Amino acid sequence: MMEPFMSLFTPSAAWVSDEHRMFADMTNRFFADELTPNIERWVEQGIVDRDFWRTAGQAGIMGGAIPEEYDGAGGDMGFESIVIYEQTRTGDCGWGYGIQSIVVHYITAYGTEEQKARWLPGLASGEIVGAIAMTEPGTGSDLQAVRTRADKDGNQYKINGSKIFITNGQAADLIITVCKTDPDAGAKGVSLIVVEPDQCEGFKRGQNLKKLGMKANDTSELFYEDVKVPQTNLLGAEEGQGFYQLMKQLPWERLLIAIQALGAIDFALEQTIAYTQERKAFGQRVMDFQNTRFKLAECKTKAEVLRSFVNDGIARLIDGTLDAPTASMAKYWGSEVQNEVMHECLQLFGGYGYMMEYPIARLYADARVQMIYGGTNEIMKELIARSIDD
Repeated sequence: MMEPFMSLFTPSAAWVSDEHRMFADMTNRFFADELTPNIERWVEQGIVDRDFWRTAGQAGIMGGAIPEEYDGAGGDMGFESIVIYEQTRTGDCGWGYGIQSIVVHYITAYGTEEQKARWLPGLASGEIVGAIAMTEPGTGSDLQAVRTRADKDGNQYKINGSKIFITNGQAADLIITVCKTDPDAGAKGVSLIVVEPDQCEGFKRGQNLKKLGMKANDTSELFYEDVKVPQTNLLGAEEGQGFYQLMKQLPWERLLIAIQALGAIDFALEQTIAYTQERKAFGQRVMDFQNTRFKLAECKTKAEVLRSFVNDGIARLIDGTLDAPTASMAKYWGSEVQNEVMHECLQLFGGYGYMMEYPIARLYADARVQMIYGGTNEIMKELIARSIDD
């Protein structure tokens, strides 16, 4: 188990309870025992073992904020935040739990009682792996422009289209798919439909995509060719609610990215401090050079500023006041700071920082996509700017 050198919590974080602290300790120990020893193997194979999902479920890692009646712990979003932080705090971003959490909260917020009872227990136990299919080859951050169509066919929907860059794409048993149910209605024509691949003909997974970083995370292109699903798999009370649902849930996805950034920063700083304390150059420790000390002081300060902002975001998330501009700031700022810190930390490792046997090289590559997915940072700035120019 890693020493508690850094923590998600700030000393003044009012949202943190004794239960949160105990859960953080348990999650930290679980990841040290079950996740850390497997990171390199998962990177090599390009996917996390399916058994790990079930092991995490049995340990109670994934059900913290799922209501008790659906086999969860019935806690608040602080528990989800802890899992996201502790995972990246170990240096891992391969396990696609962040997407699992996003899927859970779409179903919790918009699912019928039958849908919740059908899917949430499996998502909590790890028997079901979730994904959300938004991005298409011709549409990135512009969700109103999706071309995947869902047409009514009797008591079913017939879905045609394709998606790309879908996290958990190889493993997913349940895929929330962003579709156009009314192509002429713009945002009001977007709906979310749950596709269960094992129960559908015409659904195909593309290859596990080769990426710059996050190599242990299975990311795929998905193809829908006359895929028929029951109309009861529509998420929400009626068609045309998808864009509204996406906008309401995106703040959690964006805060989640900032939490991931903080965990990765803390791990990188811990690794870099240890290295510079041991490595010698010109007859002294690398830590003893003023440049090293100043660079680490800058990185540590950025981490603490981000930690305070993240904790404020979690508190707002729990009490229902986290708005889109604030979440966009957290995502934009967190991912920018993450990349700045990874750059400085890798430089302090010198040539060894470029070697994949040192985690900092993987962390550097993994960080880059944080400024792209969840809405590019340019889109985040536009959303923030709109809140200024209302």
